[in-house]
Amino acid sequence: MGPVSPKALTQRGQRGSLCVMDETRRPTLIASVQRALHLMEAVASHPNGAPAKQLAREAGLPLATTYHLLRTLAHEGYAMRLSDGVWVLGDRVQSLHGQSKTQQLLARVRPALAALRDELGVAAYFGLHENDEIRIVDIADGPRTPRVDLWVGFDDAAHATAIGKCMLGQLDDERRRDYLARHPLVDLTPHTITDRQQLLRTLAKSSGLSLDHEEYAIGTGCAAVPVTDATGSVVGALAISCRTSKLPKIEASVHRMQATAARIQRTLSLTLT
Repeated sequence: MGPVSPKALTQRGQRGSLCVMDETRRPTLIASVQRALHLMEAVASHPNGAPAKQLAREAGLPLATTYHLLRTLAHEGYAMRLSDGVWVLGDRVQSLHGQSKTQQLLARVRPALAALRDELGVAAYFGLHENDEIRIVDIADGPRTPRVDLWVGFDDAAHATAIGKCMLGQLDDERRRDYLARHPLVDLTPHTITDRQQLLRTLAKSSGLSLDHEEYAIGTGCAAVPVTDATGSVVGALAISCRTSKLPKIEASVHRMQATAARIQRTLSLTLT
């Protein structure tokens, strides 16, 4: 094979690598999906609904295409035709909106948890008290910072976990007693507090830092600090888990946990309203 000229290399690049680069820059877009989304935006812009002809004009779509898309959206629950002929958004849109709020919360909380995990070398947790129950919203762990083995759900073991005790400590007396009346103080380890009065005294003595010394799992210690929104109406907690021997070092670094809690607190008003 003879030498290749610079011109040939240029042409080859224009036909090959440059075209590949262009393709990677330009995403493949599905026109029918774009039309459906634009149509949903048009529907959403009319609080009292709008007829198909008006929606077609506003979305820049042929009337026949608009009818086909509206029927498809209605079949899937994303649009609804009212008795007077106008179209409004369907019930499934509200369901998506509710899920999107949770995802927005995760998108804001997870980076904070991951940063704390990497800074302290621990697994990090964020939980909320919702609908009179305690649930874990997100966990940031890794190969070197494994999460605690959730052999009993946190919602049934609040009395034995730092994150649960932290949230119970934020409730008023009536809500706290109601929660404990519905959740027995199960004996999980020899260190678990199973006496209600002792637990209440422990919660009363909490000074912004809740601890779990092998109360949930042998060999594991946990620490938690409260997280609330600006009004104090959202009850939540930021927690970490680690080897029991490392817990004193974590207690000495509580200010780092509190800084992360403050970072999360600033996001709650943006995502839980």
